Amino acid sequence: MTTTQSTQTEEKPVKSLIPARMHDMPWVKFHWLVIFGLGTAWILDGLEAQIVAAGGFEKSLDMSAADVGLAGTVYLVGQVFGAIIFGRLTDSWGRKRLFTLTLALYLVAAAAAGLAPNMILFLAFRFISGMGIGGEYSAVNSAVDELIPGRFRGRVDLAINGTYWAGAAIGAFASTILLDTDRFDQNVGWRIAFFIGPILGLGIIYLRRHIPESPRWMVTHGHGEAAEKVVSDLEDDVRAAGKQLPEHSDDDAMWIKGREGLTPKQLGYVFFKMYPTRTVLGATLMITQSFLYNAIFFTYALVLQNFYDKSASEAALYFFPFAIGNLLGPLLLGPLFDTVGRRKMITGCYSFAGIVLAVSAWLFQQNAIGPGVHTAFWCVAFFSASAGASAGYLTVSEIFPLEVRGQAISYFFAIAQIFGSIGPVFYGWLIGDGKDRTPMFWGYLIATAIMLVGAAVAAVWGVDAENKSLEEIAPPLTSYDEDGNETVHLPV
Repeated sequence: MTTTQSTQTEEKPVKSLIPARMHDMPWVKFHWLVIFGLGTAWILDGLEAQIVAAGGFEKSLDMSAADVGLAGTVYLVGQVFGAIIFGRLTDSWGRKRLFTLTLALYLVAAAAAGLAPNMILFLAFRFISGMGIGGEYSAVNSAVDELIPGRFRGRVDLAINGTYWAGAAIGAFASTILLDTDRFDQNVGWRIAFFIGPILGLGIIYLRRHIPESPRWMVTHGHGEAAEKVVSDLEDDVRAAGKQLPEHSDDDAMWIKGREGLTPKQLGYVFFKMYPTRTVLGATLMITQSFLYNAIFFTYALVLQNFYDKSASEAALYFFPFAIGNLLGPLLLGPLFDTVGRRKMITGCYSFAGIVLAVSAWLFQQNAIGPGVHTAFWCVAFFSASAGASAGYLTVSEIFPLEVRGQAISYFFAIAQIFGSIGPVFYGWLIGDGKDRTPMFWGYLIATAIMLVGAAVAAVWGVDAENKSLEEIAPPLTSYDEDGNETVHLPV
């Protein structure tokens, strides 16, 4: 299904049922297309992170251990820049243009990194790959939330964000084969590994050709006729599937006037004057989950090697149950975010993960557990934490108005990445030479405290967004009342 956007901007407010119709839409195969076409972005991110973590390219490119670490940092920095740049474009140019552009940018840069003849070009392409994935976060999350029916939004968003760990597991498995010098030449295996993402991406970009622009975005940008065409086609699919469309009255309609872009002053007004507690909530959830994940994920192998005398290859095997726990959490707990509710589930997931982590820290300090049991504790903790972390993206996406949705995701994502980058360095310092467990014990307790702070903020300022339309949670900045008066007055 494709559509051509109108290039004319409507000058007067129009009465639209499109937000209500999209919110109440019965589930059809189109929504599966959205999941598989857009939701695979996180698989690519997890794949990229794990392939770089596996290494294998350092000898070919004459890179030191510090240079290998730099490759990971450059990728993360690229994500921050990409999120900020493309997040704003997502709100001004549209979701479809950006989730096509960012994926294409990733495909080209990732393939080029696999062909890089030297370290400088390799790092440059890693930065560009990161930009593409960073842009994906804002464009894809925005589109998914605006295209998926409201009663399924929580579980779908969590499942999609949780697939990062499926990509990481694929990368780990592929690395065990491609980096085996008995099978592939040392200069060949890692290059093949870097082409896995682009090959998957080619199939994804084909699927995305059939995903239309968000009708909600089109209405708020003056493309009402094109939006009506998209929604009507979807409703035809519903009828063809033998499903009943809900009836809507004029009371369900909204008065909306198209507009283009917000100034930095207006953005600041939205975040800090209109929704200050939601801004604190979004920042807290994103920062806490990023710090925890980066701290544990990037140092778990060091803990296994330094405190449990595992070799690097043995430590890699412990990654798979860790990844499975992170993948299953959002998939199995996701439906509860649509039934039990966002606030209760986020608070519970963050609290449970923190408590389990604290118990494992005490047992670790007492030298009462081995590597298998410690990994089991990590699996249980991150089964819960992964659902809560994925809900952070869901929360930031749905609690702000449509006109700033892409930018909200990008800004909070960028802030979280910056704070999250502190974790690996800090916990690597705590591990030291692996002779004293006490510093790492306190490090785990710090992580517990951070998670409990996130739980407290969610309990106090969380938004009960389950089963509500996006427009009910945060009305568009372009909405009007029945008398034609603006409902939101932004500063000039």
